[in-house]
Amino acid sequence: MPIPHARYTRQWAGLLDAVTPAVREAVRSVAQGHAEELARRFYQDMSQEEGAVLFLSNIPLRQRLEQSLQRWMRSVFDGSSLQLEQKVAQQVHVGEVHARIDVPVHLVLQGARGLKVHLHQLLLQADGAAQHAAVLVDLCMEIMSQAYARSMERTARTKDAYRLHAITHNLGTERERQRAALLEWENQLLCELAMERSGAQLPRMAVSDFGLWFHHKGEFVFRGAQETRRIESAMQDVDVVWLPALEALEPGAPRMQQLRQLRDEVRRINYHLAALFEQHQELDAGRDVLTRLLNRKFLPVVLGKEMGHAQQHSESFAVLVVDVDHFKQINDQHGHDGGDRVLQQVADVLQSACRGGDYVFRLGGEEFLLLLVDVGQAQAVALAERLRQRMQHEPMRLPQDRSTQVTVSIGVALYDGHPDYQRMLQRADAALYQAKEKGRNRVELA
Repeated sequence: MPIPHARYTRQWAGLLDAVTPAVREAVRSVAQGHAEELARRFYQDMSQEEGAVLFLSNIPLRQRLEQSLQRWMRSVFDGSSLQLEQKVAQQVHVGEVHARIDVPVHLVLQGARGLKVHLHQLLLQADGAAQHAAVLVDLCMEIMSQAYARSMERTARTKDAYRLHAITHNLGTERERQRAALLEWENQLLCELAMERSGAQLPRMAVSDFGLWFHHKGEFVFRGAQETRRIESAMQDVDVVWLPALEALEPGAPRMQQLRQLRDEVRRINYHLAALFEQHQELDAGRDVLTRLLNRKFLPVVLGKEMGHAQQHSESFAVLVVDVDHFKQINDQHGHDGGDRVLQQVADVLQSACRGGDYVFRLGGEEFLLLLVDVGQAQAVALAERLRQRMQHEPMRLPQDRSTQVTVSIGVALYDGHPDYQRMLQRADAALYQAKEKGRNRVELA
């Protein structure tokens, strides 16, 4: 249901008309003069709530929030009947941001109640001013709450669609890919064991290609299934029990019992994995038609999911925005068919550079996005640079047995704890802009 902007604008105008200019001025004066104090007390009160720790424990984020709240109060309480449509739109935007970063609505309403109490204390000497400030806050909360509910409903539908897509797309291919990834980890382990190096750490399944896929994709798309929990339990046993037991053995010591237990765990993982894939059928929605990459429809869901994972496990991830340089010239010289072939090959290069837990999206046109899980700044920048160099030297095949070369500009942004994924995308876009401004065919870090 659309938000009735016009009705809310009329209601706001009616609230202003219902009081005298002196009342409006009293509220405006307090909001202007005490905005910093009110914002500080607002978040100080909110920080006592357990659900607010995630948002307020980050000091730079809290400072930005306090500054935003000060601007909000000065706008809402300025007493002017001009630009009321923009003020209503501002409340809608705030409600949508709250939904995007998953701020519990009860925290917002609780903070609004505290704000009204503090305003009341400051406006005791101005007859009718405290009541006027309170009803303005109530109107803003009503608009925000409606925008919040609408945005959360839309997000829930998108999450369900993504989950269905992620479970069922290219089922046979994904199943074989993960079986091969598990086998590759097992072969790597056996190779390390055969070398019998004293003190060497054996490769953990959790950070293997299969482990990254399972923790960042498989657990999400197969959530709720018993097999998912059993795979997680078996992986935990492998990494925490059996691999350390093998590492503790002296070179040449008997290890048959530990190896037998390890093989049994791997077989169980394979069995449960096959059962998960058998439960579903193939669907082909959510892919870019040309490149077969994910389209941007599911980008908010994936970013939100990875932010939650990073917060829960104190990990980091990176976003790389990749743009093909001078792509218009390729279309002009080789036609749209040639341009399409180049985009398909760029997509193939990006896909092949990623691990099982990473994501590749086509944002539109010649712009792509990579989400790299479990990486720090050095890893993300190094991978971006390898991509740039590989793209520069990769021949791009064109119709009629022709070929061309392309370069890419890449903007890199690391997750910094801010809960709004839009800010991370804006930082990556700004870094990409810098790469283009500095001559293209380069990597820039936000």
